[in-house]
Amino acid sequence: MKTTIQQLKALTDETRLRLLALLAHGELYISDLVAVLRLPQSTVSRHLVLLKNGGWITDRRQGLWMYYQLTPAENSLPAELQNILLARLGTIIEIKKDQGLLEIHLKGNWLNL
Repeated sequence: MKTTIQQLKALTDETRLRLLALLAHGELYISDLVAVLRLPQSTVSRHLVLLKNGGWITDRRQGLWMYYQLTPAENSLPAELQNILLARLGTIIEIKKDQGLLEIHLKGNWLNL
């Protein structure tokens, strides 16, 4: 029961939901997330830790770089819940804006951010 509560509590913040929606696009480096959300790295890192502790994301280190991605559905909460959550997030205007900014950022068009 404690694990389920921790997993669900990780979803109770707007920034963490925005992060999940961004990570639905695939593995991202923390600077990608900072650029899109326009938040300090320390703030983004703190939210990522809570999502990781809740089992929603995983990370990997490559040298000094830290990459984040969604935990595969079969390894986290039931795939059905993850799919419902991501589908719902995709309908929210703020999330759509974040996704547009991410696409611009990943194309290297920094001037439009």
